[in-house]
Formats: sequence, C-alpha cells, structure tokens
Amino acid sequence: MNKSLVTNVLAAICVALGYALSQPILFNVGLFALSGAITNWLAVYMLFEKVPGLYGSGVVPSRFEEFKAGIAHLMMKQFFTTENIDRFLSEKEGISQIDLAPVIDKVDLAPSFDALVNTVAQSSFGGMLSMFGGTEALMPLKEPFIEKMKASLVEMSESEQFRNLLKQEIEQPRVMADLQTKIANIVEQRLNELTPQMVKQIVQEMIQTHLGWLVVWGGVFGGAIGLVAALVQG
Repeated sequence: MNKSLVTNVLAAICVALGYALSQPILFNVGLFALSGAITNWLAVYMLFEKVPGLYGSGVVPSRFEEFKAGIAHLMMKQFFTTENIDRFLSEKEGISQIDLAPVIDKVDLAPSFDALVNTVAQSSFGGMLSMFGGTEALMPLKEPFIEKMKASLVEMSESEQFRNLLKQEIEQPRVMADLQTKIANIVEQRLNELTPQMVKQIVQEMIQTHLGWLVVWGGVFGGAIGLVAALVQG
C-alpha cells in the first residue's frame, strides 16, 4: 500500500466532505492535512526528481559524482584500511576462512603432468619407457595424476603451517599495499559502472519506505493544526 497516496486521498476526502456538508472543522482539518501531506510528498519527490524552476530539486542524481566519491572514501578509509586487514588476518578465524579449494580446482595441472612425462623421458628411464610404448603409455595416468595433485594441494592449503606462511606473506608491507591498491581498483571499477539513474534507484530502495512516513506525519500534524485553528476560530 502506498502510504503517501492513502494519506493524500483521505485528506482530500475530508476537504470535500467538509465543504459539501458545510462543516468548517472537518474542512479545516482536511485542508491543513492535505497541505502538510502534499508539502512533504513534494519534498520527498524533489530529492530524486528535478523539478523545473525549483532550485535544489533532484539532489540525489545531481550529486552523482559526490555520491560515488563518498562510497569510495568510505570503503577504503573505513573498511579496507591496513589496520582492519591486519586485524582480520590476526584473528584466529581470519586466515582459516580463506578457502583455496575452489581456486585449486580451477587450476590446469595438465602442464605439470606433461613436464613430469618429459622429465621421465629424458632421464635414464627413457630408454626403458620406449620399450613399453614411450610416453604414450603414461597418458592413462594423466587424469588420476591431476586428481591426486589437486587433492594434495587442497590438503596442504588447509594445514596450519601453510596458513601461517600465507599470513606472514600477506602481512608484508609491500603485499599489503598492493592488496589495498587492487581493492581500490575493484571498488573504482564497480563504481564507474554506476549511472545517475542506478544511484537514484539504490537510494530510493533504501529509504523510500521510511520517507513515506514523512507524508503520513505531515498529514497528521497538518490535520492537528487545522483542528486547533478551527476550534480557536469557532
């Protein structure tokens, strides 16, 4: 339900009934409520839409570049600081949360097998291997070799010793600076994909529900003022 629309319709009904029934109190309540609700609705509308002749309207899309710069500053100066990254890595569960299994699974280990085969062929076992069909005789071992290698690499990456070495390497100042630079580039790239329309939609989705209550309370307080005014005049 659109709270803004309901508030405006109810206020307009009060105005119409007050006028038709010659009820000044109801008319005043409805008129003040309608003016308060419409004023707040217009203020909310002007946040996101440019209204010709009204200076300051459309502030969200017009401040598009400042909005992006603010997000970038927030991400890099508040979240991805050297202290925060170091704190994450220093926590017991920090490094343990890094799962390298999906990365290892995507690694092409076929060249490793080919290098092993070439090494065997060029060694003293090469002559013996040629008696059994040469390097082609080793091809059926390729897939089992790759599977075993990946399993071994995953097991190694989950060991405490490996994680300690990884932590020590990442915490190096040069690596930390490079990591921050890469994060900044990713954030900037994603922000460059934003358009003013996308920014407007993002902000609207975040606060639209709450802004609707401004219209409701504008109608309520406007109606209350109208009631007081009607009673004082009466």
